[in-house]
Amino acid sequence: MSLTMYQASIPVFIRALQNLEHVLQRAADWAAEKKISESVLLATRLTPDMFPLVRQVQIASDMVKLGAARLADVQAPVFADEESGFVELRQRLQATCEYLDSLRPEQLQDSAGRAITLKLRSGDQHFQGQDYLFQFVIPNLFFHCTTAYDILRQAGVPLGKRDYLAGADTL
Repeated sequence: MSLTMYQASIPVFIRALQNLEHVLQRAADWAAEKKISESVLLATRLTPDMFPLVRQVQIASDMVKLGAARLADVQAPVFADEESGFVELRQRLQATCEYLDSLRPEQLQDSAGRAITLKLRSGDQHFQGQDYLFQFVIPNLFFHCTTAYDILRQAGVPLGKRDYLAGADTL
């Protein structure tokens, strides 16, 4: 049995964002317990030339909502990138999941061969839908989710592999 583009994308995206939401909740709880300002954690970076935590979460959200929209050939919702706390970031992830959940399998049915062109700083990047999903969207999603997790671990938040993989579920 082969996977559909919907099966290979939407459930994967939702699970990753739900797990990231769980990681952010653990960070918020830890920050409150340790009396650490959320703004300090949201501005934390792994290294000076990388985006801070808040931007990592925003990019993860944008990557999947825009990726899904391009595959479904529909308009994605626009979020303002104005989150200033964990509650707002979690709400953004929830809103992204709600959008993803609104997409139907038939909307992605013919997306594997769909031509997709991204306008990047380095120039136009051309993909077919399947390559766009597997070579661009999914790797970028997990890069930004992992980087957000790593920023929080490096800051001292007591997270483990189970938090990253299972979120609020148990393995």
